Amino acid sequence: MIDLHCHILPGIDDGAQSIDDSIDMAEMAVKQGITHILCTPHHNNGKYDNSAGKVISCVSALQEELDRRKVPLTLFEGQEVRIGGELLEQIQTNDILFADLNNRYLLIEFPTNEIPAYSKQMFYKLLEAGHVPIIVHPERNSKFIEDPNRLLPFLEMGVLTQLTAPSYVGIFGSKIEKIAKQMVAHSMVYMMASDAHNIDKRGFFMKKAYDAIAADMGSDYVEAMQQMAKDILNGDDIQRPEFKEIKKKKFGLF
Repeated sequence: MIDLHCHILPGIDDGAQSIDDSIDMAEMAVKQGITHILCTPHHNNGKYDNSAGKVISCVSALQEELDRRKVPLTLFEGQEVRIGGELLEQIQTNDILFADLNNRYLLIEFPTNEIPAYSKQMFYKLLEAGHVPIIVHPERNSKFIEDPNRLLPFLEMGVLTQLTAPSYVGIFGSKIEKIAKQMVAHSMVYMMASDAHNIDKRGFFMKKAYDAIAADMGSDYVEAMQQMAKDILNGDDIQRPEFKEIKKKKFGLF
């Protein structure tokens, strides 16, 4: 199992705070069947700035410690990049890490309560340059919660989306769980990752979430999500599902 979004690196953001925390998270990941993790500390979100060089160094040090302890987990370098007007310039100066070594797929975070007005224009420019944005945890953005169909223009552009596993099993509350399940049922989220920060409430939950999605949507759906995670990590072409609009019920309720 591949986890494309995880805050396992120690002491550089709001995830693991020490090497012991990182080891605990790694051991939990292995128990869930996770074999590969893309390390994605926050970058450019106004509080944390984790440059490419810093992340590469941290991943190398943690991988060395995992190997020494014989924890069977392979780490890769990445970032969870907050969308911003200087993103293209930062890519050109090699300060941005992609999900793959071909600089093809990029994890993008929106502000919690906003879809920036310039997002579509920025994404068009990224796509024109051969970079495919992946919107992380849209089910936890207040604007997408108000109207999940706000995702549709991004999907039509060719932007990808990543569901957070705990969202699907109620860890962030019933409202987010409901939105997550609607997005999955309408193929509006293409892959799943943990966004794990610790071993408690912000743990991995990937096995539990995959089992729940398999029960709701079938095993083929889960296999397609897992294959997309693998293809993204490898920088390969991906097979997009056919997304659908969520029809509103009476009185405007979803």
